[in-house]
Amino acid sequence: MKPSELRDKSDDELVTLEKDLRDQLIKLGIARATQRMRNSAQLGKLKRDIARIKTIVRERELGLATGGRSQSEAST
Repeated sequence: MKPSELRDKSDDELVTLEKDLRDQLIKLGIARATQRMRNSAQLGKLKRDIARIKTIVRERELGLATGGRSQSEAST
């Protein structure tokens, strides 16, 4: 999922999405442990999506609004 798509969601939607992704991650972990997993790349994708959500939630908590520019570009 793209960060821009996630930034358009509300805080409640992000929390719900994170819970859903964590549930999927647990199910995939169980499938991997029982050797029923077919697409191992999906584990990494889920972890990255969860990290993106946590990053956006933290940015909002700190009051940071990134428009795709780095801090050095924003200050000039």
